[in-house]
Amino acid sequence: LQITVKDIEDFEKSYKDSEEELADIKAAYVDFEGDMDRIMESVLCVDYTDEPRIRKILEKAIDSGEVPSYKGFVKESKQKMMARKRRAEKEAREAEKTKDELGLGGEDDLKALIQSRNKDRKREMDDFLAQLEAKYGNNTKKGSKKTAAKKGKK
Repeated sequence: LQITVKDIEDFEKSYKDSEEELADIKAAYVDFEGDMDRIMESVLCVDYTDEPRIRKILEKAIDSGEVPSYKGFVKESKQKMMARKRRAEKEAREAEKTKDELGLGGEDDLKALIQSRNKDRKREMDDFLAQLEAKYGNNTKKGSKKTAAKKGKK
């Protein structure tokens, strides 16, 4: 089963403003006791531009008594809100930069990104194994003599 960018976009369209999203937003609100940073991180398919919409959903749920009113949400400082927005904008810029650096833009974006990450992981693993070999590689002769000696006694 191959997932394409279109599949993700289709899911996003059907998920946003759905009953499922509404339930997820309320659950995250309760789980994190109104901490918007954590709510925004945990709800699927949202970015910082969705925050006003999510805030409205939660305010409506609080007013109707569906969820409790948490101080962390109701009295969140403007500074915290702005910091979250700046952080999200910075991440978006970095993602764009990475996308450009990797030459992504078409349908194979995800595939190329995964392959480049896999190469990085393989390189890290090779480095790690080389370090282990350098550190413990000299002791292999001693180890083989011991095992040979034990075999001889039996």
